[in-house]
Amino acid sequence: MMTVNEVSKLTGVSIRTLQYYDKIGLLHPTKYTEAGYRLYDDAALETLQQILLFRELEFPLKDIKEIISSPDFDRSKALEQQIELLKLKKEHIENLIDLAKGIKLMGVKKMNFDAFDTRKIDEYAAQAKASWGTTPAYKEFEEKSKGRTKEEEKKIYQGMIDIFEEFGQIRNMDPASGEAQALVKKLQNYITEHMYTCTKEILSGLGKMYVGGGDFTKNIDSYGGEGTAEFTHQAIEIYCR
Repeated sequence: MMTVNEVSKLTGVSIRTLQYYDKIGLLHPTKYTEAGYRLYDDAALETLQQILLFRELEFPLKDIKEIISSPDFDRSKALEQQIELLKLKKEHIENLIDLAKGIKLMGVKKMNFDAFDTRKIDEYAAQAKASWGTTPAYKEFEEKSKGRTKEEEKKIYQGMIDIFEEFGQIRNMDPASGEAQALVKKLQNYITEHMYTCTKEILSGLGKMYVGGGDFTKNIDSYGGEGTAEFTHQAIEIYCR
């Protein structure tokens, strides 16, 4: 058993935060001493680890409580996501270290900001978050897609492809142009109509995923031509500002 002070030192989670987790029913101590002090066993620490994982993925505490208390909660899946997220963060930090070393040895010869790019991390975090299906957007998507036939799903998917093809046709224009901004609005409305309410916050997150370097980027560029994903991202960022 570990005291709340020991758990705080081990995990970096403040005592006040642990007390708050207990208060809202997210993480109860294993038991209390006669003096009323909180004690935690290995199982409680494992639960805390899962909570911290979902916090890294920016889940609200209410959603975390719902996920980890579900009988369907898959600890193995959560751990795999934690490992992948840590790998991406490790790669990001190593890139920053290499950049700093290069500047120290040779000075700034060429302005290169690639090492500061966190889009891969952002894309993975968004995908991992969506996979748990507890966000309001995901629930809304489930509700809207309920009862759809494969043909209807295919038609909706094709509609998204058509929009990205339109982005591709104007990808050499200024992303702040009226045409580009109108197309962003069209994309936002299409997502809202067929999937979930696409707020500017959600739209901005999607834009970052589009240029994350994964399947999103490859697919969008295959629809509209090379550079379409980047152009779409830039147009979305301007729109959301």
